[in-house]
Amino acid sequence: MDVQRTPDERFVDLADWPYQPSYATVTASDIDIPLRLAYVDVGPETGRSVLLLHGEPTWGYLYRKMIPGLVEAGCRVIVPDLIGFGRSDKPTQKSDYTYARHIDWVSSLVEQLDLQDTVLFGQDWGSLIGMAVVARYPERFAAVMIGNGGLPDPEHRDQMMAAQQTSPDPGAFLRWQQHAGQLDSMNVSETLRNGLADIPGAAIKLTDAEAAAYDAPFPDRTYQAGPLIFPALASPHGHEGSPFTQFAQAWRVLETWHKPFLCRFGAIDPILGYFDHHLIERIPGSTGQPHQRFATGGHFIQEQEPDALVDGILHLVHQTQPG
Repeated sequence: MDVQRTPDERFVDLADWPYQPSYATVTASDIDIPLRLAYVDVGPETGRSVLLLHGEPTWGYLYRKMIPGLVEAGCRVIVPDLIGFGRSDKPTQKSDYTYARHIDWVSSLVEQLDLQDTVLFGQDWGSLIGMAVVARYPERFAAVMIGNGGLPDPEHRDQMMAAQQTSPDPGAFLRWQQHAGQLDSMNVSETLRNGLADIPGAAIKLTDAEAAAYDAPFPDRTYQAGPLIFPALASPHGHEGSPFTQFAQAWRVLETWHKPFLCRFGAIDPILGYFDHHLIERIPGSTGQPHQRFATGGHFIQEQEPDALVDGILHLVHQTQPG
């Protein structure tokens, strides 16, 4: 496996990102190759741990508007860069990336940090990976909050497809998947500004300094296998084998999850903005929680409603306070 590592100077003086990285060496169960995973770990060590997972094609920088409020409230905030993103190692071949490996890599970090009583927040692929990690270690997590994310449910395809039809544009994800599959390289900031594949509800406004920060991990196309392959790793309707197996295994835990489960979604996101209905219907812990849908919120809800997301996470922290 050939691996690229983005030079440190690419991350100097990024807008609103004063955080220094920590590093963990992680492996996947099917390939014993150590990789360096970067993560931010800020706030009091004795505070309640909050794990924030990003998705495609971003990195931990997506949480820059949320970290300060969580730290101010006394939380220990852990923000990994997924393998292939941010300051983490970047295998150069698309075939190096699988859903199962992403689960293993994040699981390795959770084990090494010995996270306990943790609140997970995940968006986009951060939700698909995060919910699978929660299902693997339910005893380590006190609560889950999802924002514009989901988890394919292959054993309830009809329900999932019915939920998808409530999207303002049910074909949006397929268009993004097809568009990404044709790319040899990706301008990440332009992809974000343009709504992935020109999808209304997925675009975000960025200053030039913010755009530069989102582009920082990827000096050229040799660093981009992770974001280029991510859309293809999802199999929304399920098929035998991975990732079908991982989806089904995670749902077997989630459908019996009675700990708090909260959704805060941007309603105009046609890719995953509809999926909160399916999660709330299927996961017992969602009952009675203060779910919210933001009428003008899109796919990258962390950019648009950071305060409301922080409020939701702190609600879960207080609700699950030991003693």
